[in-house]
Amino acid sequence: MDDAVSQSDLPPTLNVGDRVELTIDDMAFGGEGVGRIDDFVVFVPFVITGETVLVEITEKKKAFARAKPLKVLEASAKRVEPRCEYFGTCGGCQYQHVDYEAQQSIKESQVRDLFERIGGFESSVVGNLVPCPEPYNYRNRIMVRRQWNKIEQRPVYGFLHWDSRLVIDLQNCHIAEPALNEQLQEVRENPPPRNMQKVVLRMMPDEWEMHRDSFFQNNFHLLPELVESVRQCLQDADSKYLVDAYCGIGFFSLSLADLVEGFVGIDIDKQCILPARRNLEERGHTNGEFLLGKTEEHMNELLERFPANETTIILDPPRKGCHQEGLDMLVEANPRQVIYVSCHPATLARDLKWLCENGYTVKSVTPLDMFPQTQHVECVADLRRADS
Repeated sequence: MDDAVSQSDLPPTLNVGDRVELTIDDMAFGGEGVGRIDDFVVFVPFVITGETVLVEITEKKKAFARAKPLKVLEASAKRVEPRCEYFGTCGGCQYQHVDYEAQQSIKESQVRDLFERIGGFESSVVGNLVPCPEPYNYRNRIMVRRQWNKIEQRPVYGFLHWDSRLVIDLQNCHIAEPALNEQLQEVRENPPPRNMQKVVLRMMPDEWEMHRDSFFQNNFHLLPELVESVRQCLQDADSKYLVDAYCGIGFFSLSLADLVEGFVGIDIDKQCILPARRNLEERGHTNGEFLLGKTEEHMNELLERFPANETTIILDPPRKGCHQEGLDMLVEANPRQVIYVSCHPATLARDLKWLCENGYTVKSVTPLDMFPQTQHVECVADLRRADS
C-alpha cells in the first residue's frame, strides 16, 4: 500500500488504497467531512471541519472520491470522546465525536445550504435550530436487524456497519430510550422466528391510542417544541379551519384543535383513522372529525365546507417527500396556508421550490434537532399564498 503523501506531492491519478493527508474544510449533509485535492472532492466520515486527517481512499468516481479516516493529525477543539463503544463502526450515528453545541451549528448551516442550493431560497428564510434537551437516550423507536453470523454460528442484532451490509452486534444503543435497551436484551434472550429479519422496538406514547405499527414522532423530549413551532405558524396565519392531510392518529390536528373553528383529518390507513377517532373522543373536541380515504379525493368536498382563503393544510409526509399528486392537490386547493413538516430538508427544499413556482411563498423554516448525534433534522415550513 502507498505511503502517506501530502496534497502537493499527490500523483495526477488518485487510486483506491492510496493514503492521503487531507484538511477538512466543510461538512456535507449526511455527516461526511469534505476535503479537497486541488479541486477534487473527497468525502470522509467521522471528521470535523478544520481537522487534518490521514485517510485511505476506498472509492473513486469521476467527480469525487470517498475515504475512511485512519488517523486525526490535527484535531478540532470541537472533537469529543464518543459515548458509544460502537461509534465509528456502527452506521446509526454520524456526530458523536462532535460537541453537541457544534452539532447544532453544523445542522443549521446544512439546512440553510440545502435551501439555497436545491430550492434557490435566501438562507435567511431558515431560522435558528431548536436543540434537543436530551442529546442521548431520546429515541422511542428503533429497528434492529437480525443477521446470522456464520463464523460464530449465532444470530446478531443491531444496525448496519457504516460502510457494509454487515450487522454490528449491539448490546445497547446510546441514542435509544433505556426501555428500548431493555427490550433489546429481551429479544436476545427470547429470539424471534428465524425468518424475522427486522425487529422494531418502541415505547408507546402516553395519552395517545395507536396501533403498534403506526407512525409517531421518534423523540418525546423535543415533541412539545415541535408542536409549538406548528402552533405558532397556524396562529400567525389566523386560519379558521384546518385540514390535516395524511393525518395518522391525528396528532397534529388534535394538538391544534383549540386554535380553529373546525378541522378534518384524513388518512387512507384504517388502523390510523380508528385510533384517531378514539383520540378525538377522549379529548372531547366537538369541532372536528376524521375521514378514511385519500386526501386528494376529499379535498373538493372539504373546500365546500372550509373556504380556501380561511383554511390551513398541514402535511407530514415520509422522508421521500410529498408525491406529485399531493403537491398538485395543494396548488389546486389553494389554501391560505400550508404547514409542511419534514424529516428530510433536501426533499423539503425540493417540494417547496415547486410550490413556490406554483403560487406560494415560504414565510419561514424552523429546523429542530429531533435526531441528535445523527445526520437527520426535522423542519417546519410555513407557506402562504403569494397573493395573500
